[in-house]
Amino acid sequence: MELADQLADQFEANRTQLRAVAYRMLGSLSEAEDAVQEAWFRLNRSEVSEVANLGGWLTTVVSRVCLDMLRSRKSRREDSLEVHVPDPIVTKLDPEEDAVQIDAIGLAMLVVLDTLAPAERLAFVLHDMFGVSFDEIAEIVDKSPAATRQLASRARRRVQGAPTSDRDPGRHREVVDAFIAASRSGDFEALLALLDPDVLLRADAGTTDKTVTGPARTKLVRGALAVVEQALTFTKMAPYIQVALVNGTPGIITVVNGRLMGVMHLTIRAGKITQLDILADHARLAALTA
Repeated sequence: MELADQLADQFEANRTQLRAVAYRMLGSLSEAEDAVQEAWFRLNRSEVSEVANLGGWLTTVVSRVCLDMLRSRKSRREDSLEVHVPDPIVTKLDPEEDAVQIDAIGLAMLVVLDTLAPAERLAFVLHDMFGVSFDEIAEIVDKSPAATRQLASRARRRVQGAPTSDRDPGRHREVVDAFIAASRSGDFEALLALLDPDVLLRADAGTTDKTVTGPARTKLVRGALAVVEQALTFTKMAPYIQVALVNGTPGIITVVNGRLMGVMHLTIRAGKITQLDILADHARLAALTA
């Protein structure tokens, strides 16, 4: 087998891991794919015959690409960042177990990661999620290992407050099914019983234009009563909603005439919904399905 073929095989063997790193770094599926593709280009331009750990080398390359992408992003207005929902990963309900492991990061966590400085995000993602040493991370961010450790520590303090779901897929599915049933029937009391009193609903329709109305409008809603009122506006879409895996846990998608119109990720703790993150930006949804 020629060297080029060997490199291609090794790259493909690492692709899933590289995509997972890039997705957690960027919160965007398209940007994550771009970062992985750039790593492939750099692999082909580099002399790696003496590299003992090609997987580690590729992770470093992807991380550097992601860091550059984070730093070059146009700064969002504070209000638009608050309602921004990262790209969800939508899969069928019976994926292979390893796919669930890779995708099982909640959108609520990605929302918090979006608030971190680029170097903080990189240090936290690589060390806390993928076990990369601070010595290796220090070379990527061009800081000392001690300073890199501080970056991860600051990020960790921010992330500790991120909403996370209980690790009980069966119970999670029960709550999702109950939410769908209550929404379809317009049962106010049943919906209220499923929600944490301080529940947060974040809906990203791609615009903060206040003249845009309807259930798909970008909005941030806090509190169980207010969220129930919003949930009831989706009743007319009830025939089109179905359960799917969203970032590794049961969530809700809306499909009309074969077109993906919305994705909802639910964060559930102790049987109560604490956060609902909805992507209803048709342009981004079309890109996801493409």
